[in-house]
Amino acid sequence: MSLAPAISAAAPDPAQDRRFMQLALTLGRRGLGNAWPNPAVGAVVVKDGVILGRGWTQKGGRPHAETEALKAAGKAARGATLYVTLEPCSHQGQTPPCTDAIIRAGIARVVSAMEDPNPQVAGQGHERLRAKGIAVEVGLGGEEARRAHVGHIRRIRDGRPHVLLKLALSADGKVGAAGRKPVAITAEDARQQVSLLRAKYDAILVGLGTVLSDNPSLTCRLPGMLDHSPVRVVLDAQLRVPLPFSMVATARETPTWIFCASGASAIAEQVLREKNVEVLRVDAKDGRLDLAQVLKTLAERGITRLMVEGGPTVAASFVKADLVDEAILLRSPKAIPDGIDALEGLPLAALTQAMKSVGTEQVGVDTMEQFERA
Repeated sequence: MSLAPAISAAAPDPAQDRRFMQLALTLGRRGLGNAWPNPAVGAVVVKDGVILGRGWTQKGGRPHAETEALKAAGKAARGATLYVTLEPCSHQGQTPPCTDAIIRAGIARVVSAMEDPNPQVAGQGHERLRAKGIAVEVGLGGEEARRAHVGHIRRIRDGRPHVLLKLALSADGKVGAAGRKPVAITAEDARQQVSLLRAKYDAILVGLGTVLSDNPSLTCRLPGMLDHSPVRVVLDAQLRVPLPFSMVATARETPTWIFCASGASAIAEQVLREKNVEVLRVDAKDGRLDLAQVLKTLAERGITRLMVEGGPTVAASFVKADLVDEAILLRSPKAIPDGIDALEGLPLAALTQAMKSVGTEQVGVDTMEQFERA
């Protein structure tokens, strides 16, 4: 394989660099929820202020953003600048290294938002490009890139997905009616916001209680976006989920993974597998599944971003285990007298006071509050 030598790029323009890196970041977000197990990267090829090619990580993680952008640019990429939201890979995986494609295309300069924490890359991609005479600059847009790639970073560094806990709350902090009866809390605007949010996550997790009380579909319900629905994950220690329920009945269209205890019924597992449901066994204590094992298994299967939507018991278990990285509280102006609390056995402050508020916005008649680790 012959690799074309790099050639000189035009003098950098800081304002132009910021503008094109922002475009790369915007493009990268298109892959959120679809690019796993790979990070959702964005890339732009530019020469003399003209965009020659754009790319983002495709569904399933391949092709990579860089090769998509370079393919669009074609031979015009020679002497151009590549803006990319994460260090280009330098190792042979299921596809050849992106660094080879960059060198072969004759790119003269690479502006990279951040170094990839993956030990297989970890600066080696940047160094390989520099060794071939390509100018490499790292750090522009780095903070925004770290937020965009937080799932990838969490999976590499902590061996688990990044966890978002979403709660829909009444004005008096309740999530359901007395007796755990389901009740509509937020209005249509907020429900649409949740569907958009689901589309950006690799998987969505609930407990068996939510399945039994709500029989949810947990899909992205906006027109034309069903195929952006996340993997549906259920915590069901004894495999008691009813077969006619939505998540089992539609498992061939939208993937459904059920975590159960090691000693759960083998016959129930077989029946569920015949319905195209994945069954995964982990340790359990006092009927509660080991959440650390659940998250480790999800990460091993490529999940980088997990949205937890399920019920007071599941929500409280994630809070107690200190496994919540971000939280979104959708608050309705309506109260639910004698309703059930958001966190089983815990005050809501156990979540909100342990995190920092990062913003509040109005979503129709409801209010959305966002929190992240302090």
